[in-house]
Amino acid sequence: MHEVQTVYNELVRPPRDVIEAFHKVLLAEYSPSCLVADAQERVGAIGGLRSVKREHRIIGPALTIDLPEDDLVDILPVLPTAQPGDVIVLACHGNTRMAMWGGLMATLSQMAGIAGAVVDGAVRDVDELRDLDFPIWYRTTMPRRCPAAAPAAGRPVRVNVPIVIDGAVIEPGDIIVAEENGVGVVPPALADEVLAATRQLLAKESVIRDKINDGATLNQLLAEFGYL
Repeated sequence: MHEVQTVYNELVRPPRDVIEAFHKVLLAEYSPSCLVADAQERVGAIGGLRSVKREHRIIGPALTIDLPEDDLVDILPVLPTAQPGDVIVLACHGNTRMAMWGGLMATLSQMAGIAGAVVDGAVRDVDELRDLDFPIWYRTTMPRRCPAAAPAAGRPVRVNVPIVIDGAVIEPGDIIVAEENGVGVVPPALADEVLAATRQLLAKESVIRDKINDGATLNQLLAEFGYL
């Protein structure tokens, strides 16, 4: 066994005011991940993940981690590279043989101000995660922890590189919008377009709800709006 090899790239985060604008527009609304997915076809969408608590919802820049596909290792050494508000997004390539996150990891993450995590793999200590109120999205649970180091032939852990989860490409610094429906992935270059389109969607949905409450039929709504 040896120390985990880790390759770090610089993370360029979106401007703080962009993240704050997403918080302001989305966090008080129903289904934020659905809103950003509807707002822009080029926004990534990840489904099939569990959340520790239904009420958890987070928005923040992605700190991406790409693990060796066959040699899952402890990512604890990566934590010092995170900044408050970051969302750690962990590509495990479908490997669920070992848990990649647990109670101690969540406690350290909270102390560092990390907003939450998206784990395309297994976690453990779910009861503790729930009591800690740490937002995390994950595939499944597994009691077995990952080793602290990988075999000498193992590939390095790569930090802040493009990763793929459920067919969605997540670039380091992409804006993660996660809640019980799933995870939306917004490239920073599309942030203004997505926010503008989201505001339009919210306004349209408000009008449609009012018309439904006033007795409008489905055919009338389709005739006026084309789709719902």
